[in-house]
Amino acid sequence: MMIEQTNTHDERSLGRGMWRGTLCRCPHCGQGKMFRSYLKVADQCGVCGEELNHHRADDFPPYIAITIVGHIIIFLMLHMDMTYRVEPLTYLITMIPLAIILPLIMLPPIKGSIVGLQWANRMYGFGPSRVAD
Repeated sequence: MMIEQTNTHDERSLGRGMWRGTLCRCPHCGQGKMFRSYLKVADQCGVCGEELNHHRADDFPPYIAITIVGHIIIFLMLHMDMTYRVEPLTYLITMIPLAIILPLIMLPPIKGSIVGLQWANRMYGFGPSRVAD
């Protein structure tokens, strides 16, 4: 005798959820805005009503942004040093603004991607509530 199990949960694509988050859109419908301000996640999607306030991105997006920007800046500095004769003032003029601007540009898409990851994996409050026995 074969027992058939039914999946009561809708399928959530990890790639699609993260991509929609990277675009700063709702991971469920891809239409509504994820953020109500620069890095404040909206309580719910204005289009489909999906609750987005369950996320726990915390400090992970800044760590990712700093790692990416650090690699970019180190690569550029090494390339400039190996290719040209670079004065230290040139590094101050070029690299410090990059080190400030690049993470600020990257943070919303990275945070959106992390929220999309959490939504797709039903982490924290994005999944069904567990009822205590």
